[in-house]
Amino acid sequence: MSRFSVVVPAHRVQGYLRECLDSVLTQSFGDLELTVVDDASPDACAAIAAEYAERDPRVRLIRLPVRAGTGPARNIGADRATGGHLLFLDGDDLLLPGALEALDAALTAHGDPDVLLFAHDRVDWWDTVRPGGTLLTGDPLGAAPAAWNRLFRRDFWCAQRLAFSDGAYEDVVPVHTATLRAGERLATCDRTCVRWRERRGGSFSKTPGRHHFAVIGRYGELLAAAGPADRARLLPHAAAHLLAVLDDPGRIRTGDRRDFFREAARVHRTYAPEGTEPRGPGEKALATASYAAYESLRKAESRRLRLTRHLKRQKKKLRARAMRAAYRADLHRALDPHLAVYGAYWNRAVSCNPAAIHAKARELAPHIRGVWVVSGRHRDKVPAGIEYVVEGSRRYWEAMARATYLINNSSFPGGFTKRPGQVYLQTHHGTPLKKMGLDQRRYPAGTHGISFQKVLDHTDQWDFSLSANPHSTEIWERVYPSPAYEALEAGYPRNDVYFTTGGEEIARIRAELGVEDGQTVLLYAPTHRDYQKGFLPHLDLRRFADRLGPAYVVLVRAHYFYGADAGLDAHPRIVDVTGHARVEDLCLAADALVTDYSSLMFDYACLDRPIVTYAPDWQAYRLARGTYFDLLSGQPGETPGAVATTEDELAELFRGGAWDSPQAAKLRSAFRSRFCPYDDGKAAERVVRRLFLPAAHSS
Repeated sequence: MSRFSVVVPAHRVQGYLRECLDSVLTQSFGDLELTVVDDASPDACAAIAAEYAERDPRVRLIRLPVRAGTGPARNIGADRATGGHLLFLDGDDLLLPGALEALDAALTAHGDPDVLLFAHDRVDWWDTVRPGGTLLTGDPLGAAPAAWNRLFRRDFWCAQRLAFSDGAYEDVVPVHTATLRAGERLATCDRTCVRWRERRGGSFSKTPGRHHFAVIGRYGELLAAAGPADRARLLPHAAAHLLAVLDDPGRIRTGDRRDFFREAARVHRTYAPEGTEPRGPGEKALATASYAAYESLRKAESRRLRLTRHLKRQKKKLRARAMRAAYRADLHRALDPHLAVYGAYWNRAVSCNPAAIHAKARELAPHIRGVWVVSGRHRDKVPAGIEYVVEGSRRYWEAMARATYLINNSSFPGGFTKRPGQVYLQTHHGTPLKKMGLDQRRYPAGTHGISFQKVLDHTDQWDFSLSANPHSTEIWERVYPSPAYEALEAGYPRNDVYFTTGGEEIARIRAELGVEDGQTVLLYAPTHRDYQKGFLPHLDLRRFADRLGPAYVVLVRAHYFYGADAGLDAHPRIVDVTGHARVEDLCLAADALVTDYSSLMFDYACLDRPIVTYAPDWQAYRLARGTYFDLLSGQPGETPGAVATTEDELAELFRGGAWDSPQAAKLRSAFRSRFCPYDDGKAAERVVRRLFLPAAHSS
């Protein structure tokens, strides 16, 4: 018997069904059966499901000759199920990576409860993901009454003769009934397991009309079957759901609002136990059947929200004016000759070249007080002992007005005014392979509304532009044209660790990552693509790791644009290091780098270890983003090592040894000579002496 029986009703979801089924079948926990019930869908749903059933024995297709509806289709799937726990998933939704493994662990921890409620999120047609809003604390009846945000123990489902209703809002009765009857044998798992899809059109929830009145009948049916105690417990949650449907213009039209309210009030009045006190003004309006009172309440709430938003906007404007006034006043105060302000990656963290310069300045120029700029949502990432200010705060503007030194790898927020006497070092955060600065004008897909005039205004504030190699110096001079700055060809301070870190420290890093002695570590670090949303690697990581075998460990580092993790399924030889604080540590731990177009390759070359280019979409990337040289040319100084353009080629490079061949080493040597000529472990010292100790530098 399988641990899970996943039931998927399918009707007019051909555009989403493959993604749904893949999300189930690629779970790290594979003890499952998947039943697709084709609800007489007129599109290709049945053919898609049949294709999956043919190649995977865990998949079963049930075809219905005439449409039964979502509820009956689920019931048919549940009747044929043989697994221990039922999981219902709509054909356009997704089971998130690692979900079944997390649910299995939660079931075990709670002693196989009858019902396990879990979190979900939602995604719209723009691929914007938002929290689902399911309440996992308090009364579980307050959670959205949906089939797909909970597991049901199959024996319990059958013993209680639970079934979905025929028609709209089919979830309400069985879900609430199961919650009531499970009692203390209901548990929760705070893991987000399902991604519910909001469709732009064609879905029931986005089609207004009187068919939504069905929800009133469902609650009438539910309350009629419940005892007095259960009615008292159900009533406020029923009222909340009914009023939420009423207030949704995507469900209830303006002309139908009064009728819907009256029907809902009738059900509330019929089944409210004697002496029940309404919870809140909305339920009170239902209890008194006063539509006028409810409309008055709704309008008052709308006015309150508008006023709150207006007051927030005004408060924000007043605060901004006060900050700017204080900043203008601070601009008349003397510069602090010992104050340096640092920033990195648009105020995300203490990292990159500015962090290495800051650390070296504390050692060589302790008279310089370093202050970091971070955003409010990233302040918890600042290491202990590092002084910081939050962007936009009073202390931020004061620091920007008074600091003599400004060091950043991107830009400072808010539009500060650079004063005479201030020294601005732009460190950049990579060697340019893709088009940058003014060169981006010919590739609008990657500009995202950039104002190139603002780019030039920002460039005019620089005094120094840090360069890691002659190639960068040439590119920066052309794409960030300004007579204001001079090139500082000192190497990248963040790369110093590659020359100064010893074997014991590297062994410690590998151990912390869970690497066993003798294993070969591959760091897979693809870059961001402007034409792609989310982390969607062009590589089946599980299959790749399995083909390499136990001698290899794959560290996966998604681009920081994608958040703190890559959302991978669990695998014993795949480690998600997206959220790791220091990419330099990951490079030190890796025996080889596998990347596509990431500037990390230029830094990793300092280690003189193999670099494998995996570029399955090179042509698309070049056309969309533009590049300064042909990474796949095989020419010395352009290609850093072995190259693969398909997953099979990549696996064969490692299985056949070409990843670390003499030919690859020769290419790496030429690449390293071109792009790492200044890096020697002393770049930070050179920058600190030039910036903070100019007298010592010149002597």
